[in-house]
Formats: sequence, C-alpha cells, structure tokens
Amino acid sequence: MEIVKGKTIKYIKEKRTVPKAVKEDLKHFNQMKKVLLSALKESPKTIPRLAEILQLPKDEVMFNLMSLLKYGFVEAGEIDDNDEYFYYKIKDNG
Repeated sequence: MEIVKGKTIKYIKEKRTVPKAVKEDLKHFNQMKKVLLSALKESPKTIPRLAEILQLPKDEVMFNLMSLLKYGFVEAGEIDDNDEYFYYKIKDNG
C-alpha cells in the first residue's frame, strides 16, 4: 500500500474554506496597516494626530494601532507634553 503525503492537508483545504467575513476583516486590517505605517514613517505621532491626518475616528485608529503594537510593527515612545498620549513610532527591527 502506497502512502501519499499531503493527502490529508489537501482534503482539509478543499473542504474547509475561510469565511468571507474573515477575508474582509484581514483585507481591512492590511489596508489600515499600510496607511498607519505610512503616516508614521515621517515621525512619531499620537493617536489624535493620526486620526486627524487620516480623517478617521480615534477609536478605529486606536484599535488598529494597538493591533500593530501587539504584533510588533510599532512601539510606544515618549508621552506628550500634557501627559495624555503616547507617541507611536515604527519599531526598529534591525
């Protein structure tokens, strides 16, 4: 009896599909990641400043920025002069 490697994985890939909502969420996250990282290239910024530049609600900016922080794309820097917000910058992975 001949054993075919990868048959189980092939079967699972054929039978299980990724839900459309998950694909859309990932697409949106990748778009937001690109926009946020682009905005942070020039200099570190606070959440309100990013929201102002990108013309997006603060809560949406914060949610996506915290995801980028969690996955190691950005890091928190200094706190602003009013002790209210952190400046976020692209993480130096070098």
